[in-house]
Amino acid sequence: MKTPRFEVSQETKLTDYQITQYEENPLNRKFEDKVVLITGAASGIGRETAVQLAKEGATLFLSDVNEAGGQETVDMITSKGEKATFFKADVSKADEVKAMVEACVTEYGRIDSAFNNAGIEGSSSRMVDIEENIYDAIMDINVKGVWLCMKHQIPHMVANGGGTIVNTASVAGLVGSHSLSVYGASKHAVVGLTRSAAVEYVRKGIRVNAVCPGVIRTPMVERGFEHNPQFVEATLKANPMRRLGEADEVAKAVMWLMSDESSFTNGATITVDGGFTAQ
Repeated sequence: MKTPRFEVSQETKLTDYQITQYEENPLNRKFEDKVVLITGAASGIGRETAVQLAKEGATLFLSDVNEAGGQETVDMITSKGEKATFFKADVSKADEVKAMVEACVTEYGRIDSAFNNAGIEGSSSRMVDIEENIYDAIMDINVKGVWLCMKHQIPHMVANGGGTIVNTASVAGLVGSHSLSVYGASKHAVVGLTRSAAVEYVRKGIRVNAVCPGVIRTPMVERGFEHNPQFVEATLKANPMRRLGEADEVAKAVMWLMSDESSFTNGATITVDGGFTAQ
């Protein structure tokens, strides 16, 4: 497969870019016969990653608490002749995560890659104004959920001779976040879990990495914009590229981390943020 070529004119504005890409051979799909489990697959980054993986031949086992959205993602994939199954699960519940992972292995025989993407943002509030129940909900889903998923995925991967895991962290897990202290803390924790799992299990053939998106155009972000319209302009001004990221841009990073192309990448935090954390 030829390497994509990216052409950017010197006169191009920061918000405009052109990408010229060689046509790929549809018979040489990178994830053919690979089983991939994705949580948070009902919308946004999870859905886009599932759709893009399906185009590359992956067999998808998708999960979310949003059954209607998850089934819609499955329909988007199966309508194109690809394979996908949905399993409703709350990643903060140990019994549901265990059942989800076991159902995937029962259905498809193994898990080659996992994308632990389920998460919530909570409310935008100063630290002292956050209620304990909000703290608990964010930590249970964003941190405990990632831990539970890896806890149950890793033994199956070890038994199968290895695999790859990508966890969704955030740029909020790399820097301080005004009015998002608990969310930021949860994503710092995801980075920590990722790095620890990476060094614990790499000799078992398992690579674990995290993707750290900036502000990406997803339903979660759109909800935040609705509650705080001033945040839109501030977000665009804060980013060197003066635009939001798109879900497919994160999906491509996730797929690279899952693939053999990143075979020496382990315990890494890959930012997809338009240069926000480079400032």
